[in-house]
Amino acid sequence: MKQRIVKIAVFLIALMGLNVLASFVFFRWDLTEEKRYSISDATKRLLQNLDGQVVVKVYLTGDFPAGFERLERAVQETLESFSDYAGANIAYRFIEPNDPKLQEELTQKGLIPTNLFANEDGKRTERLVFPGAMLVYEGKEYPVQLLKGNQSASPEERLNQSYEGVEFELASAIRRLTLKEHKRIGILVGHTKVPPPRFSDLLATLQQNYDLYFDVQNPDSWEKGDLLIIPKPDLPFTEDEKYRLDQFVMRGGKLVLFADGARVDSVSLEGTFAQPSALNLDDLLFKYGCRINQNLVKDLSCALLPLNVGNMGDKPQIKPMPWRFFPLINNFGKHPIVRNLDAIYTRFPSSIDTVDAPGIVKTPLLLTSQYTKLLKAPALVAYNEARQQPDPREYNAGVKNVALLLEGSFSSLYNNRLLPNDPRMSSFVGQGKPAKILVVSDGDMLVNDIDYARDAPFPLGYDRLSGKTFANKDFVLYAIDYLMDSEGLITARNKQVTLRPLDKIRLKEERTQWQLLNLLAPLVLIGLLGGVWQWTRKRKYATG
Repeated sequence: MKQRIVKIAVFLIALMGLNVLASFVFFRWDLTEEKRYSISDATKRLLQNLDGQVVVKVYLTGDFPAGFERLERAVQETLESFSDYAGANIAYRFIEPNDPKLQEELTQKGLIPTNLFANEDGKRTERLVFPGAMLVYEGKEYPVQLLKGNQSASPEERLNQSYEGVEFELASAIRRLTLKEHKRIGILVGHTKVPPPRFSDLLATLQQNYDLYFDVQNPDSWEKGDLLIIPKPDLPFTEDEKYRLDQFVMRGGKLVLFADGARVDSVSLEGTFAQPSALNLDDLLFKYGCRINQNLVKDLSCALLPLNVGNMGDKPQIKPMPWRFFPLINNFGKHPIVRNLDAIYTRFPSSIDTVDAPGIVKTPLLLTSQYTKLLKAPALVAYNEARQQPDPREYNAGVKNVALLLEGSFSSLYNNRLLPNDPRMSSFVGQGKPAKILVVSDGDMLVNDIDYARDAPFPLGYDRLSGKTFANKDFVLYAIDYLMDSEGLITARNKQVTLRPLDKIRLKEERTQWQLLNLLAPLVLIGLLGGVWQWTRKRKYATG
């Protein structure tokens, strides 16, 4: 008896010791298959290095359907994980935005509401919900939209995609708020004819996170930045400018090029003319591993364009017609930049081919559908084509790449080209440091429309005809985040949570038997255990 008491005492003391030890040592085990309750190492480092408190006000709370409740739980679980690593530097609370004044304030601050429909007592109801959060740090606020994902997916899949992106959206917002020193991005506006207001939405967003400087005709300034963006160039680059671009990449600089393979700007009565672009960058890109073809990609998966289809009396009849020169990109490569991204709106993109470049990793990011047709420039882009029913047999060119990521140590285009007495030889770099280049064959992807009634820009990717905002800006921002993020925070976008939906047909057929099983099985089990217990007691005391 004494030995038994000693064993129990030792066990209790050991258990108490483990509890005391656990209070000083933090650890957690995530036993789920997808590691859904784990956060990335980059996020952990970000949270552990916070030097002040970040307050997260989450407005996704209330009486929601199951899908939104799951997203709400994901946000709460993620913030709990954040506070485990950040301690008191992460504080959060959930607020139900029922007050109309609060709703208006949130909308003005950049949180986009969503209409939620439900059936209550046989009546269809609608209410406004704000699936987002507002982060506050040292008096600065930053809105975070938590309902993301591809709108062509089912509601369940889109909510699951939002679930997967919670960590990245919150962590990237924390990084933007707490960043002390901003990296520099150079915008090479000296080669484009697009007026500055047409880039204003993207530039305003970039200015929140980076220091921007604008080059007009000063290649010496290019070396000051960490990343260079060449937005929709129209004018050719000189050999000296091309050399400076090459050396910028050789020194580890990041380059983003949004350039058209064919320029569409000459207007005629029948349509527009597509002319081959002459930017003097073909040999540079070829050396780095790709080629923007001088063609236009037509895709059966496309946006609409308002066209005059005839007259109704003495008035023209305007109808939205499929414009196959404006492909909607909803096919993506395997990369965190484009994971769970919504569709991309393009205008007159060209195809991109890859060529051999030793040591360079080439990752396609944006891909057309398989139903494409190529139109080689120069060519007439006829408006009348939108009125005609396309022959699917002609759209057999297959999937085409319109955005390509190049990574690695690039070799200079000017190897063995400079003479020994060339003054540039003293600083010439022939084999580059690791660098990254993003090539997109649609310069208009960066260009926003203008609302002339308000004298303000529309959001980048906004289509006035459909009233929908496509994911153009998200793509550009995610890409720049990846190029500039040395910590690897964007790897959090790789989180994958598998949906395991119930078989609805089988559920309907077997509903009654499962209900009976759930109701009766516990009672039968308790009865059996009680019977065994009574039988054991009778047998034990009967022998005594």
